[in-house]
Amino acid sequence: MTDRERCMRIMTFDPVERVPNYELALWSQTYDRWLAEGLPCGVLYQNWFEGEPYFDLDRRAFAPIDIRMLPGFEPEVLEETDRYIVRRSVEGIVTRALKEGTVRGMRASMDQYIGHPVTDRAGFRALKRRYDPSAPVRYPQWWDAMVHAWRDRDCPLCLLTNGSAGLYSQLRSWCGTEEISYLFYDDPALVEEMVEFNVDFIISVTARARRDIACDYFNFFEDFAGKGGPLVSPELFRRFLLPGYRRIIGELRKSGITSFWLDSDGDPRVLIPLMIEAGITCLWPLEIAAGIDPMQIRREYGTSLAMAGGIDKRELSKGRAEIDREIERRRPLVESGGYLPHIDHSVPPDISLDNFRYYLERKQRLLGG
Repeated sequence: MTDRERCMRIMTFDPVERVPNYELALWSQTYDRWLAEGLPCGVLYQNWFEGEPYFDLDRRAFAPIDIRMLPGFEPEVLEETDRYIVRRSVEGIVTRALKEGTVRGMRASMDQYIGHPVTDRAGFRALKRRYDPSAPVRYPQWWDAMVHAWRDRDCPLCLLTNGSAGLYSQLRSWCGTEEISYLFYDDPALVEEMVEFNVDFIISVTARARRDIACDYFNFFEDFAGKGGPLVSPELFRRFLLPGYRRIIGELRKSGITSFWLDSDGDPRVLIPLMIEAGITCLWPLEIAAGIDPMQIRREYGTSLAMAGGIDKRELSKGRAEIDREIERRRPLVESGGYLPHIDHSVPPDISLDNFRYYLERKQRLLGG
């Protein structure tokens, strides 16, 4: 059985001889710690979605279509002190970031968001010019060679790269969390226009890829929840987002894609019935610190929803007994199918290399490898 067959059979709750071994990534601070603890310098750390041989992580492939605004804004440092830096990114977002704790460009704390490119209808209509789906540069120059190689692949292929396409997440990126929260009520017609434009863009920009190659799954990057619940209510989800999900999923199903993942941190559980209604088939990464209980989700939704993630990263910073206990908690889900266990976010720097190696060793036994 190939990596591709294993992954897709897990998504349909079919039996496999071994569950795929996936993980997400490391904080840069974790990578520096692990280098000091003996990690070879050649090990990848920023993106484990495509696999990492050193840790026996299984392979996935991603179609690298550029769906960002093109051209982007000119990056600009607006203010800088000894403690923080204020800058405008290529997405037109203005942030204030603490310098303390920064390693390899990754900061140890969240940035403060203080400005976004869309503040009104005129700003959005000006921004639309940067989203031409037919721009040739959206596909890499070596696209045809990639398609040729993918036709004989033995690993799953995701349409677009991870963390690139979403409906709420795009609204947040354009407007900011606070402003989009007001716009749902103050100018619902503008929100509907933005969502419809984004849906049209995603369908159009992926059309060539869907003609050229049969992809296996598609991931919506949303991150629309915190520990206290989602940033969008079920009522707003149904009105503004559900039709868009249905349109995208409907079009992609015509191209043979059958698996649709949704990535959100925090606690989005109140939205799960609407996700399933929209056509979402897999939810991840199941953040345990936000109160997520994967077993409860399985009991409530059964085979209607596959899951990935759900290993509490906090337990990996403790001892081997705690790691063993956390692994065993997920055994029923692994044995029942429809579940890909991995840490519920990127690996933080309080986890030692020794603990992580032990976790992977114990997880491999659980997976059947």
